Amino acid sequence: MMKPHVRRAASLLVLALALGATCTFLGRWQWNRHVVRDAEIRLIDDNYSAAPVPLATLVATSDQLLPPDATWRQVTVTGRYEADATALLRNRPIDSMAGYHVLVPLVVVGGGEPGAVLVVDRGWIPTGKNGVDAPDVAAPPTGIVTVTVRLRPDEASSPRSAPAGQVQAISIPQVLAAGGSLPAAGSPGAYRVYGEMAAEDPTAGSPLGALPAPSTDPGSHLSYAFQWWTFALGSLIGFTAMARRELQDGSDDGPPVRPERRRRSPSAEDEEDALVDAQLG
Repeated sequence: MMKPHVRRAASLLVLALALGATCTFLGRWQWNRHVVRDAEIRLIDDNYSAAPVPLATLVATSDQLLPPDATWRQVTVTGRYEADATALLRNRPIDSMAGYHVLVPLVVVGGGEPGAVLVVDRGWIPTGKNGVDAPDVAAPPTGIVTVTVRLRPDEASSPRSAPAGQVQAISIPQVLAAGGSLPAAGSPGAYRVYGEMAAEDPTAGSPLGALPAPSTDPGSHLSYAFQWWTFALGSLIGFTAMARRELQDGSDDGPPVRPERRRRSPSAEDEEDALVDAQLG
């Protein structure tokens, strides 16, 4: 049968291993998040201010996916806005301010696949008084325009409902369906990407709020990773030391030895009592 001090030491070692493994896993998770975020920042740094190229250079046809390394690249395209098919994107604050993104389909006539539709995020407007009724949206330029946009991949469709003419995500099928006058993506002629507007020529009479540049803040993932790994090392060292102390304290077998009592020397009163007892006897 395992002795109590050995059992306590073994329990401490098991706890040390469990905590060490958990903290190591959490540190690895934060490290992976740091690696992903670092790659995103490098992509923004490389692409956001790069010289624009024609849309067809990066996305040759409307059914082609955006290459991962082309996100945020600037492209130019010529076309005609379909103002009647405008949709508003909800719940996407701009610099901590509530507002709507204004999404307008552009029918391409040059720089890409002629006749295809590219959704353009032209900018943002403040929310209405109650946050439900859409405010008035300034009209885009009429006629043929040349637009410079930064490409973004199509977002996943949102299961949440939205008021008429509004969407919860920049999912091309949902955006075009919310506009009501164009076929949904998946049918021929709808790009599977969208563009955040950087410039347009001619410009609109009433420009919208400009979209902010994406954040390049790396966050705290790297420091969190090292903190978790420090906790892992500390738990292994601390609980192992406690287990070692348990083994040392319980290494002596048998009951503890009690110190012997010292005999007290007889006092004068004891001697006198002994003499009296002897005489009486």
